[in-house]
Amino acid sequence: MKIKQAEELVGITSKNIRFYEEQGLIFPDRADNGYREYRQQDIDILKKIKLLRKFGISVEDIKAVFEGKKELEDCLSNQLRAFEWERENISHMEELVELMLANNISIQNLNMDYWLEQMEHMEKEGTNFVNISKVDIHMRKKAGAIAGAAVIIAAALAGIIALLWANRYEHIPLGILIFLIALPTIAIIGLVTALIGRIREIEGGEEDEASKY
Repeated sequence: MKIKQAEELVGITSKNIRFYEEQGLIFPDRADNGYREYRQQDIDILKKIKLLRKFGISVEDIKAVFEGKKELEDCLSNQLRAFEWERENISHMEELVELMLANNISIQNLNMDYWLEQMEHMEKEGTNFVNISKVDIHMRKKAGAIAGAAVIIAAALAGIIALLWANRYEHIPLGILIFLIALPTIAIIGLVTALIGRIREIEGGEEDEASKY
């Protein structure tokens, strides 16, 4: 089967499937035309990878398990300890938020320096707050993708409007007119579909998490 079929069966992107191949986790056959051919064995491995990745287990550890260098039980135990740490981390953040609420704060009387100092103190003790730099990067990536798509869509729509305007003064055969309008329309539909996929990819953090996949 082709990569698109593998993508649909497993529910992960083609980009990640290729990444797993680069990391030596799967070894699809190559057809005479050079295209990858995925077997059921590859699908089973990809599903195992998907399951373990959803627990946050790194690709390095997954590969070590497949190669017999690590036991799955050890990886799961390590991840369980990571969950316990994360739960404790969230608990500390909850305590700070509850303290802020108990002080009846508002945006007008918010003492930024005091609360930032409290956060910095907690960070020194091991609490991890939201990485705003990462959030900002995601926002910029989405804005860039939308802006780029908007420019191309605007150009395609302008072309359609120009054709219709020209047709008012010099009749274009109906078949040719439909064909000329269909081309940019199909391009717009394809671009919007690609944009939706790109935004989902950014929101899912796939690109930023590639080193962990």
